[in-house]
Amino acid sequence: MIESVLLTGASRGIGAATLRKMASESTTIGTFVTVARPSTDYDELIAEVRSLNPNKTFLQLKADLSSLDDVSRVLSEIKQAGIEVHGVVNNAGYTNPKSIQEIVIDDFYKTLTTNLVAPFAVIQGLLKTGRPPKLIINVASTAGMNGRPGWLTYSASKAALINMSEVLREEMKPYGTRVVCVSPGRCATALRRTLAPDEDPSTIMQPEDVADILSILASPSGRMIDSQNLVIRT
Repeated sequence: MIESVLLTGASRGIGAATLRKMASESTTIGTFVTVARPSTDYDELIAEVRSLNPNKTFLQLKADLSSLDDVSRVLSEIKQAGIEVHGVVNNAGYTNPKSIQEIVIDDFYKTLTTNLVAPFAVIQGLLKTGRPPKLIINVASTAGMNGRPGWLTYSASKAALINMSEVLREEMKPYGTRVVCVSPGRCATALRRTLAPDEDPSTIMQPEDVADILSILASPSGRMIDSQNLVIRT
């Protein structure tokens, strides 16, 4: 049973919707460890869920997951709080869409670190504590399944995350860990607005739609969903 969840990219979009959904509806999850960059939106969200769910525990951590030093600090703070993480939702994402000629290598590294290396570092760090999580959900993207012009760094990072999830799925089985990769299609998030600024967000999938699926995966019924890469789209 998943009684505690570590959720990255929690301040807005899919992360915020997932936190609201799980905190308000889950009957098993009582502890939430959230990670996001410092912002007013993040502070207001945590204040909101705390007030609405006084019987649940929320550990709000502020970090930029493009920094592996921040990842290490997050893991240390979780340990210091004495929290055993049962479920991980690797949702944090970054992109700066550019054409091939315009891509700056340092920005490519930042994309890969945030979208791929940080999720791995979180998983590896928890594994090294001797208490591996029971569930890992990696949030990839359909952009990682089919390359798109102008999205090279983002598509490459998400394609690697999908593949990494497949390896983790096999290697984590002996620990009793279930690994699920989900690939949302077009979703009305701030990140999507960066990728497609001219798109009308009301015409595409909403963060709450993805949150519904993630919540099911973290529920007792979620163990019956067996998929290497679960595509979520309307």
